[in-house]
Amino acid sequence: MNHPIIDLGTWLAQPAGSYIRAWEQAQLDQLTADIFGYNALQIGQPQIAALAASRMPNKWLATTSMQNIATSTLLIDFAELPFASQSIDLVVLPHVLEFAAEPHQVLREVERILIPEGRLIISGFSRTSLWGARQLAGRITGHHFLPKQGEFISAPRMRDWLKLLNMEVMPTQFGCYAPPFQTELWLQRCGFMEHLGARWWPYLGSVYMMQAIKRVKGMHLIGPAWKAQRFPRGRALPVTNKTSKSNKFPAK
Repeated sequence: MNHPIIDLGTWLAQPAGSYIRAWEQAQLDQLTADIFGYNALQIGQPQIAALAASRMPNKWLATTSMQNIATSTLLIDFAELPFASQSIDLVVLPHVLEFAAEPHQVLREVERILIPEGRLIISGFSRTSLWGARQLAGRITGHHFLPKQGEFISAPRMRDWLKLLNMEVMPTQFGCYAPPFQTELWLQRCGFMEHLGARWWPYLGSVYMMQAIKRVKGMHLIGPAWKAQRFPRGRALPVTNKTSKSNKFPAK
Protein backbone atom coordinates (compact mmCIF):
# COMPACT_ATOMS: atom_id res chain seq x y z
CA MET A 1 0.00 0.00 0.00
CA ASN A 2 1.30 3.47 -0.89
CA HIS A 3 2.01 5.53 2.21
CA PRO A 4 0.17 8.87 2.34
CA ILE A 5 2.17 12.03 1.76
CA ILE A 6 2.86 13.11 5.34
CA ASP A 7 3.23 16.82 6.20
CA LEU A 8 3.61 17.98 2.59
CA GLY A 9 0.08 19.37 2.46
CA THR A 10 0.71 21.39 5.62
CA TRP A 11 4.05 22.58 4.28
CA LEU A 12 2.44 23.77 1.03
CA ALA A 13 0.22 26.10 3.08
CA GLN A 14 3.26 27.82 4.60
CA PRO A 15 5.01 30.80 2.91
CA ALA A 16 7.67 28.64 1.22
CA GLY A 17 5.02 26.20 0.03
CA SER A 18 2.80 29.00 -1.27
CA TYR A 19 5.80 30.35 -3.19
CA ILE A 20 6.21 26.96 -4.88
CA ARG A 21 2.48 26.51 -5.51
CA ALA A 22 2.16 29.89 -7.22
CA TRP A 23 4.84 29.07 -9.80
CA GLU A 24 3.55 25.56 -10.39
CA GLN A 25 -0.07 26.72 -10.74
CA ALA A 26 0.93 29.17 -13.45
CA GLN A 27 2.84 26.48 -15.35
CA LEU A 28 0.05 23.91 -15.02
CA ASP A 29 -2.60 26.38 -16.19
CA GLN A 30 -0.56 27.12 -19.29
CA LEU A 31 0.23 23.49 -20.10
CA THR A 32 -3.14 21.84 -19.45
CA ALA A 33 -5.17 24.46 -21.34
CA ASP A 34 -3.64 23.29 -24.64
CA ILE A 35 -4.05 19.53 -24.05
CA PHE A 36 -7.26 18.16 -25.49
CA GLY A 37 -9.13 14.94 -24.80
CA TYR A 38 -11.94 13.56 -22.65
CA ASN A 39 -10.45 12.21 -19.40
CA ALA A 40 -7.93 13.92 -17.12
CA LEU A 41 -6.58 12.65 -13.80
CA GLN A 42 -4.63 14.42 -11.05
CA ILE A 43 -2.87 12.08 -8.63
CA GLY A 44 -2.13 13.50 -5.18
CA GLN A 45 -1.84 16.98 -3.69
CA PRO A 46 -5.36 18.46 -3.61
CA GLN A 47 -3.74 21.73 -2.47
CA ILE A 48 -2.64 22.19 -6.09
CA ALA A 49 -5.48 22.65 -8.60
CA ALA A 50 -3.56 20.97 -11.40
CA LEU A 51 -6.59 20.59 -13.70
CA ALA A 52 -8.21 23.97 -13.07
CA ALA A 53 -7.49 25.24 -16.60
CA SER A 54 -8.10 21.92 -18.37
CA ARG A 55 -11.02 21.91 -20.80
CA MET A 56 -11.55 18.17 -20.69
CA PRO A 57 -15.12 17.16 -19.72
CA ASN A 58 -14.10 14.45 -17.22
CA LYS A 59 -11.63 15.35 -14.47
CA TRP A 60 -10.74 13.37 -11.34
CA LEU A 61 -8.51 13.83 -8.31
CA ALA A 62 -6.96 10.70 -6.79
CA THR A 63 -5.70 10.80 -3.21
CA THR A 64 -4.75 8.45 -0.40
CA SER A 65 -6.06 10.72 2.37
CA MET A 66 -9.59 10.93 3.77
CA GLN A 67 -9.28 14.70 4.27
CA ASN A 68 -11.13 17.17 2.02
CA ILE A 69 -12.88 14.48 -0.01
CA ALA A 70 -14.93 15.99 -2.85
CA THR A 71 -17.43 14.45 -5.23
CA SER A 72 -14.80 14.13 -7.98
CA THR A 73 -12.16 12.70 -5.62
CA LEU A 74 -11.12 9.04 -5.61
CA LEU A 75 -9.53 7.41 -2.58
CA ILE A 76 -7.15 4.90 -4.14
CA ASP A 77 -3.76 3.23 -4.02
CA PHE A 78 -1.46 5.07 -6.42
CA ALA A 79 0.36 1.82 -7.24
CA GLU A 80 -2.90 0.17 -8.41
CA LEU A 81 -4.96 2.71 -10.32
CA PRO A 82 -8.61 1.65 -10.86
CA PHE A 83 -8.75 2.70 -14.50
CA ALA A 84 -8.84 0.62 -17.67
CA SER A 85 -5.71 0.42 -19.79
CA GLN A 86 -5.40 3.21 -22.35
CA SER A 87 -8.37 5.16 -21.00
CA ILE A 88 -6.91 8.48 -19.72
CA ASP A 89 -5.78 11.37 -21.94
CA LEU A 90 -3.88 13.37 -19.31
CA VAL A 91 -2.29 12.49 -15.95
CA VAL A 92 -0.69 15.06 -13.62
CA LEU A 93 1.65 14.00 -10.79
CA PRO A 94 2.39 17.02 -8.55
CA HIS A 95 5.12 16.03 -6.08
CA VAL A 96 3.95 12.43 -5.92
CA LEU A 97 6.91 10.33 -7.02
CA GLU A 98 9.42 11.74 -4.51
CA PHE A 99 7.03 10.83 -1.67
CA ALA A 100 5.80 7.50 -3.06
CA ALA A 101 6.94 4.21 -1.54
CA GLU A 102 7.11 2.67 -5.05
CA PRO A 103 7.69 5.47 -7.59
CA HIS A 104 8.54 3.04 -10.40
CA GLN A 105 5.26 1.17 -9.91
CA VAL A 106 3.31 4.43 -9.91
CA LEU A 107 4.90 5.38 -13.23
CA ARG A 108 4.16 1.97 -14.71
CA GLU A 109 0.51 2.30 -13.72
CA VAL A 110 0.33 5.77 -15.22
CA GLU A 111 1.83 4.50 -18.49
CA ARG A 112 -0.70 1.68 -18.53
CA ILE A 113 -3.77 3.87 -18.23
CA LEU A 114 -2.59 6.57 -20.66
CA ILE A 115 -3.90 6.37 -24.21
CA PRO A 116 -1.35 6.34 -27.06
CA GLU A 117 -0.13 9.94 -27.45
CA GLY A 118 -1.52 10.67 -23.97
CA ARG A 119 0.22 13.32 -21.85
CA LEU A 120 1.92 13.10 -18.47
CA ILE A 121 2.97 16.14 -16.41
CA ILE A 122 5.27 15.74 -13.41
CA SER A 123 6.39 18.35 -10.89
CA GLY A 124 9.20 17.65 -8.46
CA PHE A 125 11.80 19.21 -6.21
CA SER A 126 15.22 19.45 -7.84
CA ARG A 127 18.23 17.98 -6.08
CA THR A 128 20.63 20.32 -7.91
CA SER A 129 19.38 23.51 -6.26
CA LEU A 130 19.74 25.53 -3.07
CA TRP A 131 16.62 23.83 -1.78
CA GLY A 132 18.06 20.40 -2.53
CA ALA A 133 21.26 21.34 -0.68
CA ARG A 134 19.17 22.61 2.25
CA GLN A 135 17.24 19.35 2.38
CA LEU A 136 20.49 17.35 2.34
CA ALA A 137 21.87 19.46 5.19
CA GLY A 138 18.66 18.87 7.12
CA ARG A 139 19.12 15.12 6.87
CA ILE A 140 22.52 15.51 8.50
CA THR A 141 21.54 18.00 11.20
CA GLY A 142 17.99 16.76 11.79
CA HIS A 143 16.49 20.20 11.01
CA HIS A 144 14.50 19.54 7.85
CA PHE A 145 13.34 22.35 5.62
CA LEU A 146 11.02 20.15 3.56
CA PRO A 147 9.18 17.02 4.76
CA LYS A 148 11.84 14.47 5.61
CA GLN A 149 9.94 11.59 3.98
CA GLY A 150 10.69 12.97 0.53
CA GLU A 151 13.42 11.53 -1.68
CA PHE A 152 14.24 14.13 -4.31
CA ILE A 153 14.54 12.81 -7.88
CA SER A 154 16.73 14.78 -10.25
CA ALA A 155 15.35 15.85 -13.62
CA PRO A 156 17.90 13.76 -15.63
CA ARG A 157 17.03 10.68 -13.60
CA MET A 158 13.32 11.29 -14.11
CA ARG A 159 13.87 11.59 -17.85
CA ASP A 160 15.68 8.25 -17.86
CA TRP A 161 12.79 6.56 -16.06
CA LEU A 162 10.29 7.95 -18.56
CA LYS A 163 12.36 6.93 -21.58
CA LEU A 164 12.41 3.35 -20.31
CA LEU A 165 8.60 3.45 -20.53
CA ASN A 166 8.71 4.71 -24.14
CA MET A 167 7.69 8.20 -23.06
CA GLU A 168 8.97 11.09 -25.14
CA VAL A 169 10.10 13.85 -22.79
CA MET A 170 9.51 17.45 -23.78
CA PRO A 171 11.80 20.34 -22.69
CA THR A 172 11.76 20.63 -18.89
CA GLN A 173 10.86 23.89 -17.18
CA PHE A 174 12.62 25.02 -14.00
CA GLY A 175 11.55 27.72 -11.56
CA CYS A 176 11.70 29.21 -8.04
CA TYR A 177 15.27 30.48 -7.69
CA ALA A 178 14.97 32.22 -4.32
CA PRO A 179 16.99 30.72 -1.45
CA PRO A 180 15.13 28.38 0.92
CA PHE A 181 13.70 31.03 3.24
CA GLN A 182 10.69 30.29 5.43
CA THR A 183 9.27 33.80 5.67
CA GLU A 184 7.22 35.56 3.00
CA LEU A 185 9.17 38.80 3.49
CA TRP A 186 12.53 37.32 2.53
CA LEU A 187 11.04 35.36 -0.35
CA GLN A 188 9.59 38.58 -1.73
CA ARG A 189 12.92 40.40 -1.30
CA CYS A 190 14.53 37.73 -3.46
CA GLY A 191 11.98 38.14 -6.22
CA PHE A 192 14.63 39.67 -8.50
CA MET A 193 16.34 36.24 -8.60
CA GLU A 194 13.51 34.76 -10.67
CA HIS A 195 14.50 36.66 -13.81
CA LEU A 196 18.22 36.24 -13.20
CA GLY A 197 17.91 32.53 -12.50
CA ALA A 198 15.77 31.82 -15.54
CA ARG A 199 18.34 33.54 -17.73
CA TRP A 200 21.71 32.65 -16.23
CA TRP A 201 21.30 29.41 -14.26
CA PRO A 202 17.96 27.90 -15.41
CA TYR A 203 18.75 24.34 -14.30
CA LEU A 204 19.26 25.41 -10.67
CA GLY A 205 15.60 26.12 -9.96
CA SER A 206 14.24 24.52 -6.82
CA VAL A 207 11.40 22.78 -8.71
CA TYR A 208 10.87 21.46 -12.22
CA MET A 209 7.89 20.76 -14.44
CA MET A 210 8.27 17.89 -16.91
CA GLN A 211 5.89 16.89 -19.69
CA ALA A 212 6.03 13.57 -21.55
CA ILE A 213 4.04 11.93 -24.35
CA LYS A 214 3.28 8.23 -24.47
CA ARG A 215 4.61 6.78 -27.71
CA VAL A 216 3.59 3.36 -29.00
CA LYS A 217 6.07 1.63 -31.27
CA GLY A 218 4.73 0.71 -34.68
CA MET A 219 1.76 3.05 -34.42
CA HIS A 220 1.33 5.71 -37.10
CA LEU A 221 -1.31 8.41 -37.30
CA ILE A 222 -2.98 8.17 -40.70
CA GLY A 223 -5.72 10.01 -42.56
CA PRO A 224 -8.64 8.58 -44.55
CA ALA A 225 -7.78 5.43 -46.45
CA TRP A 226 -8.35 6.15 -50.15
CA LYS A 227 -8.58 2.91 -52.09
CA ALA A 228 -7.80 3.04 -55.77
CA GLN A 229 -10.38 1.51 -58.03
CA ARG A 230 -8.91 -1.00 -60.48
CA PHE A 231 -10.34 -1.91 -63.84
CA PRO A 232 -9.51 -4.87 -66.14
CA ARG A 233 -7.08 -4.13 -68.92
CA GLY A 234 -8.44 -3.64 -72.39
CA ARG A 235 -11.83 -2.48 -71.17
CA ALA A 236 -13.20 0.83 -72.31
CA LEU A 237 -14.46 3.18 -69.63
CA PRO A 238 -17.20 5.70 -70.22
CA VAL A 239 -16.34 9.30 -69.42
CA THR A 240 -18.61 10.94 -66.89
CA ASN A 241 -20.58 13.96 -67.97
CA LYS A 242 -19.48 17.09 -66.13
CA THR A 243 -23.06 18.33 -65.96
CA SER A 244 -24.31 15.14 -64.34
CA LYS A 245 -25.52 15.42 -60.75
CA SER A 246 -24.48 11.88 -59.97
CA ASN A 247 -21.16 11.44 -58.08
CA LYS A 248 -21.02 7.67 -58.47
CA PHE A 249 -18.52 5.86 -60.64
CA PRO A 250 -20.04 3.70 -63.36
CA ALA A 251 -20.25 0.01 -62.64
CA LYS A 252 -17.60 -2.32 -63.99
